Amino acid sequence: MKARNSLLRLKAFQVKEKKRQLQQLQLMMDEFARMSDELMQQIAAEEKRSGISDPAHFAYSTFAKSARQRADNLAVSVADLRQQQAVAEAELAQMEVDYERAAALEMREGPNRKRA
Repeated sequence: MKARNSLLRLKAFQVKEKKRQLQQLQLMMDEFARMSDELMQQIAAEEKRSGISDPAHFAYSTFAKSARQRADNLAVSVADLRQQQAVAEAELAQMEVDYERAAALEMREGPNRKRA
């Protein structure tokens, strides 16, 4: 019976850990979005300062080009994190089902244990 209690605690821990991982993914995506917004503001300011807003122009700011590349890289990272989030959410759903099964088994076995 002790093994079932341990199993229930393990399942609860796994659910809690997966929720924490999902929170971290969301925080990272939010941070990357904030960084990307800041870069876009810097790009707009640089284009306004230089008077050239066409990235294909030969005199386009090197800073604006590199900032635009960093913003693009951040967008790719956010897309990857969204995929990881989708996988983690599916895993969390399965873990919650497993936890509920273990909890139901514990509840069902609880009265039998007291009689023994």
